[in-house]
Amino acid sequence: MWKYILKRFLLLIPTILVVSFIVFFLMSLTGDAAYTIAGDSMSDAQIEELRESMGLNDPILVRYAKYMGNVLQGDLGTSIYGKSVWSEFIVRLPHTVVLSVASIALVIILSVPIGIIAAVKQNTWIDTALSSLAIVGLSVPGFWLGLLLILFFSLRMELLPSFGAESWKSLIMPAVTISISNAALVSRMTRSSMLDNIRADFLRTARAKGVNEKTVILKHALKNALIPIITILGSQLSSLIGGAVAIEVVFAWPGVGRLIVESIRGNDFPMVTGCVLMTTVFVALVLLLVDILYAFADPRIKAQYVKK
Repeated sequence: MWKYILKRFLLLIPTILVVSFIVFFLMSLTGDAAYTIAGDSMSDAQIEELRESMGLNDPILVRYAKYMGNVLQGDLGTSIYGKSVWSEFIVRLPHTVVLSVASIALVIILSVPIGIIAAVKQNTWIDTALSSLAIVGLSVPGFWLGLLLILFFSLRMELLPSFGAESWKSLIMPAVTISISNAALVSRMTRSSMLDNIRADFLRTARAKGVNEKTVILKHALKNALIPIITILGSQLSSLIGGAVAIEVVFAWPGVGRLIVESIRGNDFPMVTGCVLMTTVFVALVLLLVDILYAFADPRIKAQYVKK
């Protein structure tokens, strides 16, 4: 098991290198950092001197190698506005993590019971109603729902703050906005996965032995249905860690996604590159965690890991 985890961890290295180079290359095409810093206050000769001091005249592979060498020493560089990229990222990261975890927790609380009930009540009016509700949740754009919540709960009822992260109340609307469409998708996946297991032979055997229906559904059927559920929850969590950009912008949530948007608008190439690189690392770690969770959800997968 530990050998498998180590192997998967080592595979993250080429992934991070490829993603970081792509981001570094694309950001180098978007503009010249020296011109952004200089503005209208420098002559062409001064700008050229600034480009030389910043190493912008070097070939891109040389610049990338220098950048990654600094990253390995814990230095993500300095933004064109004089801010430490690492400091800015580490200040914003907890807000993104809190929002992501709260959203995923809400998704689990809402979607898994709904998916189980819809599967157990297949082809009844309950199943139809819950499936229709899920379709509506999938169809509603997140940014539109966020604006609607702000209009109703902040402007009209004045119950919740519409922006920032001053208190736990500030977390409610962004988390609900993110969780609606995600919960709808997970509930559909839970229903589908449960239907694949709910009438399996081993469940009929359990019923024949006198196991009550609640235990059959929750202990046996749900446990065997967890793999696709964990997969989709893991992908959702990794995308949220990557930055729920639209929602963070709508609610002025001070997370990584909003920082990246602000940096793109300001042509802050070092900040965008550093944030995307670190986000890639965290997303890769989340996906590694999902792989490990597979072993706990399915003993057959754990047995394969142990053999390796």
